[in-house]
Amino acid sequence: MKNTERFSNKVDNYVKYRPHYPVAIIPYLAAEAGLTHQSVIADIGSGTGISTTPFLDNGNIVYAVEPNKEMREAAEKLLLRYPNFRSVTGTAERTTLPDDSVDLIIAGQAFHWFDQEAAGEEFRRIAKQNAYVVLMWNIRQTNTPFEQAYEDLLHRHGIDYKDMKHRNISPAQLGILFAQGSFREKTFQNVQRFDFPALKGRLTSSSYMPDKTNPGYAAMVKDLEDIFEKYQENGMVLFRYETKLYTGLIADTR
Repeated sequence: MKNTERFSNKVDNYVKYRPHYPVAIIPYLAAEAGLTHQSVIADIGSGTGISTTPFLDNGNIVYAVEPNKEMREAAEKLLLRYPNFRSVTGTAERTTLPDDSVDLIIAGQAFHWFDQEAAGEEFRRIAKQNAYVVLMWNIRQTNTPFEQAYEDLLHRHGIDYKDMKHRNISPAQLGILFAQGSFREKTFQNVQRFDFPALKGRLTSSSYMPDKTNPGYAAMVKDLEDIFEKYQENGMVLFRYETKLYTGLIADTR
């Protein structure tokens, strides 16, 4: 399966159950990357618009570049109310955006899918002089007994979960994009609370987990039920994330 097609049958649950980004990223990027209300943003691998929304709320024009048709169409429906939303059919390696056209390039939960060398060249092409790049991830924590049990379930039932470790993006990979390989890392805390139907939706929003057509689906859901019953408090479980931002000036090789 192509990376650009991995989420085609996951869109509804992705929209409902994936974590959003803390509103605190906006003042942070104003201080760290010169973000203003007038900044033009390119959101690369924008998916259903989760990473796009905070910048639209800030009043920015956002070019949401997404190759997956189903995810792009979901974003178009959800973000129709924003006059500054621009939906773009493109990839990280070929955005179709004009040269020297954006002030800030963001990629939320997406950089690990890119051809990073080719994406770096494309980012430099579309960036204005002294533009910044921001790579963002919501990284699910695995420290509590519930979190560890959920992680074990992913290893047990995931189709290719072991290959999906964006936590392992190296400084060298990150440095491809940034001037002199220099970037600043910032962490925010982020949480979600789920009842069982929402927990199941969160699980099945992941590209590496079986869907209903897979013979292993029923066993996966049964294991999830067992985990939920063991660790729920007042009918809810807590998902904790660290939202990590990597921010720096784009390397300019022109």
